[in-house]
Order: sequence, then C-alpha cells, then structure tokens
Amino acid sequence: MMDLSGVRQIQARIAEIEGQFALPKQDLPGADFASKLQHEIGRNAASAAGKAQAADHVPPSASVTAPAAVQKTAAPTQSTLANPELARMIHYAAQKYGVDPKLVSAVAEVESGGHQDAVSPAGAVGVMQLMPETAAGLGVDPYRMESNVEGGAKYLREMLDTFDGDVKKAVAAYNAGPNAVKAYGGVPPYAETENYVSSVLDIYR
Repeated sequence: MMDLSGVRQIQARIAEIEGQFALPKQDLPGADFASKLQHEIGRNAASAAGKAQAADHVPPSASVTAPAAVQKTAAPTQSTLANPELARMIHYAAQKYGVDPKLVSAVAEVESGGHQDAVSPAGAVGVMQLMPETAAGLGVDPYRMESNVEGGAKYLREMLDTFDGDVKKAVAAYNAGPNAVKAYGGVPPYAETENYVSSVLDIYR
C-alpha cells in the first residue's frame, strides 16, 4: 500500500498557510496540485479496491489456465554396444568363457541397460546385475564394471552347461535361478521371468 503520510503532512501545511494568510486555495501555489493529487490517490485506491474485490469473485473456470500436463517418457535405454569400453569388456569376457558375445550383450542390456551404477531393489549390482553373494562365489568384484561383466559371463556359462546349452533355459536360470528352472522343467511361470527371457531372446536373435 502507498505511504500517504508525507502527502498528508504537505496538505496539512498548505491548510495552515491558508489559515494564516486567509488565501483562497486557488491562489496558493501548490494548492491545486495537492487537490488533484488527493483526487488521484482516492481514484486509484478505489480502482485497486474494485479490482481486488473482482478478483475475489473470479469463478474457478476463469482462473489462471493450468499448464498442459507434461508427459514423462523414459529415456531410451543406452545400447550396451554404444559404449565402446563396455563392448570391449563384453567381448573379452565372452571369449574367455566361450559364450556368444551377442548373448552376453543382450543379458547386459535387459539387466541394467549397460549401466554399472544400476542397483536393483533386491540389491543386484551393476551391468549384469550380480548379487554380492553370487559375485563372491564367482570370485569377482561386482562394483568394478570389468569384473562384474566377467562374473556375469562366467555365470551365464555355468547356466548353459547346467542346461546342456539350452539358451532359453540358461537365460531363465540367470534370472530365476537354476533350481526354479529345474523344478518347472523350463521357464518358470513367473511373469517377471517370462518377460525377461522374451526380452533377452528378442535382442539376441
């Protein structure tokens, strides 16, 4: 709100001078200005009050238009082969354990999108999502990308050997564990595992 104390002091002083000299308002320099100023102040105050009152009665439909909804879209998953360093690690680990590099790459893509900083809610770590206890059994460090990839390729090799080279069962075992695959004689009827196997094989083929 405008501070009117200075204006009112000037008006009071003008009135005092008028009384002392018995001058009509129009003969005193500044009197007309003071009168006009008071009039403008009153008019602006009334206008502001009117606007404030009108704003209080704006119907909901006339309020500020809400911004258009922002559709969140997940960033496309980075291909594991788009990272030359990761591709080199995958190729090396695949050769070391006699696994098709394309299969290792497909598993890495579905497991973590090729991101070493990925950690699952269950605690699986890194590119090929090794559980710390699994990594310990494989003799690798899951927190180092190269070691993680090597451990993933090694485990995939073990699953291929366990299921006589059956890629589908090996991939299912990588996700659900070999005991579940053995118990069901194939891909366990878990939605997560079924989707996982389908995704890996789609990339692999």
